[in-house]
Amino acid sequence: MSRTFKLILSAFGCLTSFFASAETSTFFTDTVTMSLDSCIAVALSENPTIHIADMEITRMDYSKKESLGQLLPSVSFGGTYNRTLAKQTMYMNMGSMGGGNQDGDDSEASSQAPQRSNGIKVGLDNSYSVGFQASVPLIAPQLWKSLKLSDSQILQSVESARRSRIEMVNQVKNAYYALLLAEDSYRTVMESYDMAKFTADAYAKKFQAGAASEYDVLRTEVAVKNVEPDITQAIIAIRQARLQLCLLMGLDAEIAIKPDVTLAAYERDMYDDALDVLSRTDNISGNADLRLLDIQGRQLRDALEVQKMSLMPTLALTANYNWTSMSNGSPFKGFRWTPYSSVGLTLSIPLYEGGQRYNRIRAAKLQVEEMSWQRTQLVRSINMQTKLAIENIQLNIKQIASCAESMRQADKAYTIMHDSFGLGAASYLDMRDSELALTRSRLAYYQAIYNYLVAHSDLDMLLGTEYTTTK
Repeated sequence: MSRTFKLILSAFGCLTSFFASAETSTFFTDTVTMSLDSCIAVALSENPTIHIADMEITRMDYSKKESLGQLLPSVSFGGTYNRTLAKQTMYMNMGSMGGGNQDGDDSEASSQAPQRSNGIKVGLDNSYSVGFQASVPLIAPQLWKSLKLSDSQILQSVESARRSRIEMVNQVKNAYYALLLAEDSYRTVMESYDMAKFTADAYAKKFQAGAASEYDVLRTEVAVKNVEPDITQAIIAIRQARLQLCLLMGLDAEIAIKPDVTLAAYERDMYDDALDVLSRTDNISGNADLRLLDIQGRQLRDALEVQKMSLMPTLALTANYNWTSMSNGSPFKGFRWTPYSSVGLTLSIPLYEGGQRYNRIRAAKLQVEEMSWQRTQLVRSINMQTKLAIENIQLNIKQIASCAESMRQADKAYTIMHDSFGLGAASYLDMRDSELALTRSRLAYYQAIYNYLVAHSDLDMLLGTEYTTTK
């Protein structure tokens, strides 16, 4: 039975080694090392969302040019053709032209004249008209005000593009930090796995030499197997973070991105960054949602002015130059073209439309008032979110300091316990407890730094802070 157990134990050790090497070798191949600045630069240049936002700015610029074109003369060329099916009949009262009798019979003759005549057919079979028509607005108050509305729409597109960039930077940061956390967690779990496997191998050798019991071997091997699910979860977390980062950067999913730093590197500048954040949290004017709401309020005020200008008269200059022709018989011959032209002014004074304009103006005023209340509520919400974000950052800083001290103590405790175990002055359980305490303290330390970085990034997005490279 003892020999059979030794064979099973050897096979189990080989499978465990193969599992760990397979997990790592299939994942950490063909990686590309990139910094956070590089990832953000690629995302801002390749992500489709950014391209769409830039295209919206161009589209709104075209819309403004379209509105400006309404102030310029419009010229058109057209033609008409009419075929007369039944010509108009004209009747003439010949008695009224004089020549009646002197006995008072003129009225009788006049009444009988239409009955004696069949009338005169007037007009020709075919009529043609071709020419140019032109018009230009001279007084158009509503059109003039609509140009300011176009300017507000362009500003809204620009601010929307700015918000898209700020949100994209925040998403890339969070994905990059998530990748850092996943990789640091993976390294921490692998260190725990290596320590557990080293101890299991040592007990296996002792068991083969008869210096350890079968229970000790089983206990150490179970400790190794208990770490393997954590390795799998860490690998899955790395893959998900890399896929998310590639998606935000507009890259293919086959590219494996590897950060050039670790989470611990951010602790050096953490306190200076926190002081800088606290110095500018009282200014929320850069918030993208607030700025968009202000632009929308401007749009509503411009729209109100446009509605008011609909009550004003308009004046336009019109001109046309045409050629006409009329003929009988076939429509393809007998043309006699005669040109004619005219110039005129068209004045339009709105008087009454059933109260439509008045009600549109009242509705536009209500929208302006609604936007004012929405802005007040949004300012309150932003101030509350800013205060909460500052509190989270302060708590995360305290937690990082606490976790860093705990990690140093756990590392020192593990070193002491490891040396004591090597001298036989400590049991395996004592050393395993120190290993688990060190692993938990490291994971808590990395999680605290990640929480701080995410909170810092979210606050930057909330305040509308433009991203600048760290170099």
